[in-house]
Amino acid sequence: MYKQLHRFEQILFDACAVSLLVFYAWSAVVAPAATQYHRGIYVLATYILVFLVYRSRSKFMRVVDYVLMALSVITISYWIYNFEAINYRTGAETTLDMTIAVIGVLLGIELARRVVGNVFVVIGVIMLLYGVYGDYMPDLISHAGDTFPALCTSIFYKSDGVFGIMANVLATYVLLFVFFGAFLSKSGAHKFFVDFPLAAVGHKVGGPAKVSVIASGLFGSISGSAIANTVSTGAFTIPMMKKAGFKPHIAGAIEPAASIGGMFLPPIMGAGGFIMAELTGVPYSQIMLVAIFPALMYFFSVYVMVHYEAKKYNLVGEKSKYSAMEILRREWFYITPLVVITIFMLSGYSPGYSAILGILSCIVISWFRKETRIGPKEFIEAARDGAESSLKIGATVGVIGIIIGVLTFSGLVLTFADIVIELAGGSLALTILFIALASLVLGMGVPVTAAYLITAVVAVPALTHLGVNVIAAHMIVYWLSQDSNITPPVCIAAFAGATIAKANMWKTAFSAFKFAKFLYLGPFLFGYVPAFSLDGSATDIVKAFVLIIIGTWFYSWLLSGIWLGYFKKPERA
Repeated sequence: MYKQLHRFEQILFDACAVSLLVFYAWSAVVAPAATQYHRGIYVLATYILVFLVYRSRSKFMRVVDYVLMALSVITISYWIYNFEAINYRTGAETTLDMTIAVIGVLLGIELARRVVGNVFVVIGVIMLLYGVYGDYMPDLISHAGDTFPALCTSIFYKSDGVFGIMANVLATYVLLFVFFGAFLSKSGAHKFFVDFPLAAVGHKVGGPAKVSVIASGLFGSISGSAIANTVSTGAFTIPMMKKAGFKPHIAGAIEPAASIGGMFLPPIMGAGGFIMAELTGVPYSQIMLVAIFPALMYFFSVYVMVHYEAKKYNLVGEKSKYSAMEILRREWFYITPLVVITIFMLSGYSPGYSAILGILSCIVISWFRKETRIGPKEFIEAARDGAESSLKIGATVGVIGIIIGVLTFSGLVLTFADIVIELAGGSLALTILFIALASLVLGMGVPVTAAYLITAVVAVPALTHLGVNVIAAHMIVYWLSQDSNITPPVCIAAFAGATIAKANMWKTAFSAFKFAKFLYLGPFLFGYVPAFSLDGSATDIVKAFVLIIIGTWFYSWLLSGIWLGYFKKPERA
């Protein structure tokens, strides 16, 4: 998309990308920016870049793109520069305040339409209609309603709307880590993430598939997207699996099943971990500690299933040219940025500060090899790649603001927990299943991070009411929010794997669903085993971990179906 822009537009894009990186680096390391600048500049830059890159096709509509950019500058700048005055006159907004709010809300919907698609727009429009005509709804979900301008005013100016939690998390944490991922890739580290597991396990039973699992964990923790993970690592691992003898739909399924695990694995965990820290008020370092063991169990489950899948057909990979220790000796420095980020976050430094140190370490290690050195040109390219990647989640900020703003405005946030508990009859298991269904449906048209935030706002109170601790409740929702990536009928990550493997999409999707089954076991462990989320004594936690490791192996062995062969052998005899 960037390459399709005119030279002037490319310069504008690069200037915005570098400015974003410099501004938020300064804010994270030197002097925090005031709320209105911290959130407003991110939203403003995102709006401009989306209308710049996700361009209209005709010349006339391209003029409309620039009109929308101008309106974005006017509306968001108005919010920034009148931030305090608008807060003082809450409830007594002027006609100009309301006009700006209406335009700002509508721009957010158009932004989402261009990047995410029409389904997300439909959800946003339905929520606006619900906000306006709430008094016509069934008693269970009815509310007083309001005029459209008044509703937009609430959404655009209040702290739970467009400039609310999503904008804050994206500006504070996610943007800098997206930039970090771009710089890490530019430094050449992505090659190490494939070369090392290839040398370590590539020659064993199911070796190429095991490489896929390990590489997806390493890369997925940083990429923040299961689809991006599938496409990037899958371009290498899926053909390698097919060459080793895996059926195309199995090769295409293993990669997305492994890729979603990166969303659970520290130190970065996509954007969800940062949103969780913001919603719970718990330090991100603690979220990381809680997430490590469940994430490892997810990968262990996929690894075991892959092992037995290969064992059924005696599929063995080829031995790498270099040993794992030799690759580690030559390329150990590529793990430095991840180590730096992890150490500083666990030491109590802010994620933003840690991300900047991670970016600096990426620049340093890039100079270890002549072909990967990050100079001024490469620096701009990495900033450009990071800014472009951030637009996919950033474009949701307007509609997310609408959804959460309307849920808060209508009071449905407070009543939803009672509705779910009543439907489930007070059963925790049924409540988890209802949340799984809700997140699956929501995830069909909404990015998974957005699906987590929306579902968490309404579902976590129901879980905590049933006795689940807050972090475990959020982990349940966060894990289940990933299911739309690999669960039919949508399963975009699985379809991406099928495309690379040149396999039947539905066979690939259902196979990915099979390999990722721990995705559905994890939430029940969070709900019923407090020690799974480090809630309990050291003895309880150790006992639970040992039993869960054994149980995960047995669960994966059972689902692999290899035991069915034991019944067939006597028949052959």
